[in-house]
Amino acid sequence: MSYTHPYSHRPWTKRYDAGVHASLQPYPSHPFHEFLHKAAEHHPNAPACVMSAHLPVVGRQRADMTYKELDDLSDALAVALSDMGVKKGDRVAIIMPNCTQFVMAFFGILKAGAIVCATNPTYPAVKMQEQLADGGATTAITMSLFYNTLKSIQAQTAIKNVIVTNIKEYLPPVARTLFTIAKEKKDGHRIEKAPNDHQLQDLLKRYRGRKLGIDVQSDDPAIFQYTGGTTGVPKAAVSSHHALVVNTLQCRAFLLTNESRNSAELPVFMAAIPLFHVFGMVSVMGLAVTVSGSMLMVPNPRDIKEVLEVIHLYKPTFYMGVPAMYNAININPEVAAGKYHLRSIKACISGSAPLAPATKKRFEELTGGKLVEGYGMSEAPTAFCVNPLNGENRTGSIGIPLPDVELRIVSLEDGVTDMPVGEVGEMVAWSPHLMSYYHNQPQETANALRVGPDGRKWLYTGDIAKMDEDGYFYIVDRKKDMAIIGGFNVYPTMIEKVLAEHPAVQEAAVAKVPHPEKVGQETLMAWIIVKDGQVVTEKEIIDFAAKRLARYEIPTRIQFTSELPRTIVGKVLRRELVEKQKEVEQVPAQ
Repeated sequence: MSYTHPYSHRPWTKRYDAGVHASLQPYPSHPFHEFLHKAAEHHPNAPACVMSAHLPVVGRQRADMTYKELDDLSDALAVALSDMGVKKGDRVAIIMPNCTQFVMAFFGILKAGAIVCATNPTYPAVKMQEQLADGGATTAITMSLFYNTLKSIQAQTAIKNVIVTNIKEYLPPVARTLFTIAKEKKDGHRIEKAPNDHQLQDLLKRYRGRKLGIDVQSDDPAIFQYTGGTTGVPKAAVSSHHALVVNTLQCRAFLLTNESRNSAELPVFMAAIPLFHVFGMVSVMGLAVTVSGSMLMVPNPRDIKEVLEVIHLYKPTFYMGVPAMYNAININPEVAAGKYHLRSIKACISGSAPLAPATKKRFEELTGGKLVEGYGMSEAPTAFCVNPLNGENRTGSIGIPLPDVELRIVSLEDGVTDMPVGEVGEMVAWSPHLMSYYHNQPQETANALRVGPDGRKWLYTGDIAKMDEDGYFYIVDRKKDMAIIGGFNVYPTMIEKVLAEHPAVQEAAVAKVPHPEKVGQETLMAWIIVKDGQVVTEKEIIDFAAKRLARYEIPTRIQFTSELPRTIVGKVLRRELVEKQKEVEQVPAQ
């Protein structure tokens, strides 16, 4: 008997903006880096990557790398990697913030037939080592600022080759000189390179003008993207070149209006959201390359003055980000005083956390552009849903599915039964851009990718959601206790394990609680049971965590307790801890 799910008529397609088609089939079968080659062919002199710096007296200066240069230099890097012994299917790590070198490394790795393992460069050594060892990366390309951290853990990984670059290498000439004099040593960028390691610039000079002939197929793996998935256990979601190509084209079709497609001016993208995350990787880097757009590199998006100066002077048209970024602009006093011109911005996609209506309204007033909420996962890099740019945006909705994306809401009880419109269940997804599998995690793969009644594999998102009659989807809650701090997914179980390593801690429970000062944002709280006879302070717990966790993973509030609420089988009830805390602080119900 054939199967038809309740939303087979795809009610959301009626809500698409003019010119957006329900399907983009057939998708091209080329590897992802073919987009770069085409951009270099069609717009060789268009700026691909823009690095800038504010200089005393002369003001802000910029340095551009064109698409022709980016294509040529990533070719050279691919040859260098091959000569180092990197083979098709090998993993190569990128340990960098947003910069020209990140983009060059990303495409050079793909051209070598290898797989990109992009990691958060600010991770503490222990966490970085865990990812690199699990992924089996044999080569790492790192910014000099993070070189010593990498070297301290190299022996515990499979990394044989290290390539190092300095942030100053693609800064404007005067900025590069001033950086060398005033900041390079002081800020930790100057290093003593080990004899067997390589300087990126030396490799580019040696191999420039050469190309590889590696046969990279569309279904070959392209990225290892580390994620907690639906269970909170960090693992690498492996996605193919085809998955990246598909989602980039889906986003392009949905976000570039007829007006922007026909414009003689090439789009300009703020590259402030991290490129080592699939959100930035696809919706900024991938999308920019497919339309030969410029990427305005912002290595530290927390530097709001830097962000505002870049917007003011270089006039981006697209700005992908998270609500905290838009809020920071909304409340900036210099923005309120009219110091910065923000009206170049035409479209922004907000992800990773719920977008408050007030944030959306104020940002659109300031910029004159459209700020819409979307939804995606590392397991389907990157987007499933986006609110239409020109159509209706419904409060609280993550939007409507992109072309060729199908979503269902299934029973929380059996994970199979389709739920009627308006009823809550787990959201499951099918699209041509789903991940292939989790690296070395067959059981986790089987849990996440399940054959549905139609014979296709569906991704179980772990998110509780519902759909209205017009095809708009709404996230109701997280199936697990994942928190979102500063736009990053944070997993309490992992943090609990770290805290439990403290010699004075008997047990720890961690959960997200409402931020005491920032309405609509979350913070992490830890409840600690101290071992008998031991004494430990809140500061000591936080300092201990800071050496082992990323900044956004560190609990900022600590409460010592003698016991934790538990189920009959001994599982800690985080929900009760959170509710009691709300009662103490008299937090109103959400």
